[in-house]
Amino acid sequence: MNRTRTPLADRLRLVPPDSGRHPGHPPALVLVAHGSRDPRALRTVRALLERVRELRPALPVHLGHIELNAPLLPDTLAALGDTPSVLVPLLLSRGYHVKHDIPETAAAAPGHARVAAPLGPDPLLVDTLYDRLVEAGWDPAATDRRTDAVVLASAGSPDPDSAADTRRTARLLAARLGVPVVPAYASAATPTVDTAVRALAARGRHRVAVASYFTAPGRFATECAATAPWLTSAPLGAHPSMARLIADRYDQALSARTDTAA
Repeated sequence: MNRTRTPLADRLRLVPPDSGRHPGHPPALVLVAHGSRDPRALRTVRALLERVRELRPALPVHLGHIELNAPLLPDTLAALGDTPSVLVPLLLSRGYHVKHDIPETAAAAPGHARVAAPLGPDPLLVDTLYDRLVEAGWDPAATDRRTDAVVLASAGSPDPDSAADTRRTARLLAARLGVPVVPAYASAATPTVDTAVRALAARGRHRVAVASYFTAPGRFATECAATAPWLTSAPLGAHPSMARLIADRYDQALSARTDTAA
């Protein structure tokens, strides 16, 4: 398998913050997290927020949650007043929050708020998934293509677009690893992680790793990890590629607005 990687800079498609597209004060970047009762999730999101600020020191970066944690997204937008903003969902696929909750909140904001695309699918997510698997013990040099496989464990959604996005990520990760990658879900969709693991074992895949396709620790990530028969990776977290992807989505949203206005 050819493991030659495209240089990261060629894939980021980042627009410099001083590009002149938005002279003066750029629109604020509002990172939209889901929210969780697990305190590790909030710590992780805040760490990721700081990475984005380090990457774009001239860009005002804020945080808003859909539920469960403060600040809630409406409160963040209210505090921004009439300052324009770009809302970047810290979500990995299309689904109800991306299609309904976040746009409705953006429409009610006092300032002009534009919603960026969700983070997935994207090669930068595959970079993060790959690194997290290696950190957990996946050895690319020792991979057995006959017996090894990966289950991509995600939250799940009844929206078919969400499942399509997750399958796309699974295909990208499979191409990177050279072994089958099967998407599985913690809720609202099938198969479950346990079912996917058993199906792979029936096909002779006896070394199955679980790749945690969650942005931060929480109940779903913990439950999926508990079913792993071999190794399981940590959630995506504050990986440098995640910060770059957030900046990328911000840039794409601004580019789309500029193209539409042209």
